Amino acid sequence: MRCGVAIDLGTSGYRAQKIDLDTEEIRRTVITLRNPLPGANVMDHMDFAIHYGQDLAHGLSINAVKNIFQALDVKNEELERLSICGNPIQLSIFQGISIEDLAYAGERKKKKYNIQEQDRSARIVHSSEIPEFDEYDCEIVVPPAIKHEVGADALALIIKSGMLDSDEISIATDYGTNAEMALKVKDIIYTGSAAAGPALEGQQIRHGNLASPYVISDFEFENGGLRNYVLSEEMKPVPGDVINPATGEILEEGQIKAKGITGTGVIALIEKGIERGLIELPKINTPDGLIHLQNRMTFSEKDLKEAGKAIGAIRAGHITLCSTAGIEMADIDAAYMAGAAGTYMDAAKAQKIGLIPYATGKISQLGNTSLAVAREILLSEKRLWELQDIASQIIGTHIMFATSPEFRDVYVLELAYWEEGMPFKMFKKYLKKKELPGLGDPIQNPIIDKRVERDIPVLGEEGLHVLERVGTYMTMVVDCPECKKCIKVCPTGAISIDDENRVMISTDLCEGAHCQKCIRACPPEKFNWENLEVFKQNLQE
Repeated sequence: MRCGVAIDLGTSGYRAQKIDLDTEEIRRTVITLRNPLPGANVMDHMDFAIHYGQDLAHGLSINAVKNIFQALDVKNEELERLSICGNPIQLSIFQGISIEDLAYAGERKKKKYNIQEQDRSARIVHSSEIPEFDEYDCEIVVPPAIKHEVGADALALIIKSGMLDSDEISIATDYGTNAEMALKVKDIIYTGSAAAGPALEGQQIRHGNLASPYVISDFEFENGGLRNYVLSEEMKPVPGDVINPATGEILEEGQIKAKGITGTGVIALIEKGIERGLIELPKINTPDGLIHLQNRMTFSEKDLKEAGKAIGAIRAGHITLCSTAGIEMADIDAAYMAGAAGTYMDAAKAQKIGLIPYATGKISQLGNTSLAVAREILLSEKRLWELQDIASQIIGTHIMFATSPEFRDVYVLELAYWEEGMPFKMFKKYLKKKELPGLGDPIQNPIIDKRVERDIPVLGEEGLHVLERVGTYMTMVVDCPECKKCIKVCPTGAISIDDENRVMISTDLCEGAHCQKCIRACPPEKFNWENLEVFKQNLQE
């Protein structure tokens, strides 16, 4: 079989498909539950690459893709073409392209350090041109960025939404860790990217999990109890247990067990909790401060705050784009939702808690647009150059949220609302005082167009395979006492030390710059991340 692989290099995890190039049929789908780089969001990944070496980050990305090839059952001799899509940081790290021009926002800083913008146009290269990937003999197809900081994933979102073909004021959002978003007003596209963190994809939540079989994706109240809806092996919601949310008592057994909760389940739980008075921000109104879910899982006030940060970052991004465009939030006619979270969350519930502008009357759920575009350019070189033409013609204005005073002002209000219990009336009052776009009045019955049932609509005849662990490690030999403080302080169990004092760090579990407790617990001359190397091992070993 002539084989191709399409990969979405996502911030929260990689999604890949093996495709028969002769029949164009999808054979197998593999997803990872985490990104191979240490950290919970794209800023962590960038920090890791800049501080500890882009070669190290590149090696982890390459090893993860090789492990995915094994899970896809792709053999070297049958692989003819690989296509990738994702944000500029992930694509650059995989290709071994410098990300310094993405790391520094100010032109003065770039000039001072002689940082050159990298060419991120569409291209096809041979695998031998990618460091540490020369064992393969295949083409690698890379889609274009709109600008160097507005990547192929944002282009995929804009194109697959259809917003370019409409005169409506519309906003498209990929509800993921990096939360890419685009606002179209007349012929201008305003783009931004909010480092919302992984809570909307089920991570940094105690019992959270990326969308995968046997995780809770939705909730409804039934007969005084909380009905859990759990994803089946086919990634379809199935009725789970009905639970007393205050005590954990099982009121009715469901058809399926659960092992975690997705970000979409978190959204549904917050909306239903606020509606029923279980949640009064920032508190949970139960005797133990927990909402009890099925299979003895719980949702805590700490989880609520983590989710609130993510929701707040996305709404702050929407308001900032509107402010730049000179419109109100109520002026937005249509909203497009992409990514796993954007597919599985109940759009009406998401709108009620502010993830979609309140007054927007038309909502479309698109699925994984990044993987869809990767698949298109894998099968058609003509499509690749069409995308380059579209990217070149887009009149784009990118807003760097990290340096935007509007984003800063709104996000401070969001934190006060979600974490300090600031009344919503006061939230809206301060928006007005800062001369920022108002939120508008909630619409009662939005038109919801769910274009796909799953974020990856077609899984292939060999089905979905989930890599619970990416299988990438960093290693170094240490000369230190047997205190093993680094192991004890690691909150995720990412560190182990063998009898030869070789440290092994599971990079997908490591929280990176967000944590670094191991570095602070140990003497720097003993435990130094500067000495880390990529451990050359794959899943079969």
